[in-house]
Amino acid sequence: MELANLDLSKLYTYADYLKWQFDERVELLEGRIFNMSAPSFAHQVIVGELFRRFANFLYKQPCRVFIAPFDVRLPRKLNDNQDIITVLQPDVCVVCDTSKYDAKGCLGAPDIVVEVLSPSNNEKDLKNKFDIYEEAGVQEYWIVSPQDNTFLVNTLVNGKYITHRPKVAGDIVTTPILPGFELDLRELFDALK
Repeated sequence: MELANLDLSKLYTYADYLKWQFDERVELLEGRIFNMSAPSFAHQVIVGELFRRFANFLYKQPCRVFIAPFDVRLPRKLNDNQDIITVLQPDVCVVCDTSKYDAKGCLGAPDIVVEVLSPSNNEKDLKNKFDIYEEAGVQEYWIVSPQDNTFLVNTLVNGKYITHRPKVAGDIVTTPILPGFELDLRELFDALK
């Protein structure tokens, strides 16, 4: 089976997703297939830096950091594969509840999700995934733009995201989810040089 053979107007489930054997990487956003483009150099540098910084901080701690490809399954009501219509591959995610990760990835909302924007995924990450992560209960959704060296932090408060002022090189990102964690954005964006 090839991606081109699928009816892109149809809604699919995680049970369907598990049967697919094509080379392209895809995500399911509320049952709809979204093809994932190959990441750019800047995208990979930022993802690698974020992973390294999280992994170093989380060494021997209960929270774990994962990078794509890593399936995050967001069930609607049941944890049944037929009930799951959203399967995402966040660029980076932090999961503190060890019962959520298994051999297939993460079942349920990670604590922190980071998406690194590329020109081809801006709409998907800024609109579609924002709504999905908010509804699923992801505590913090970070959006990094290597194109303009900006960093947005969205924090879940009473079920809705509060978007903080954009951060830039020179700012330090912290989170109450990981007390003591600090991300110096100057160092992060300098990695692109």
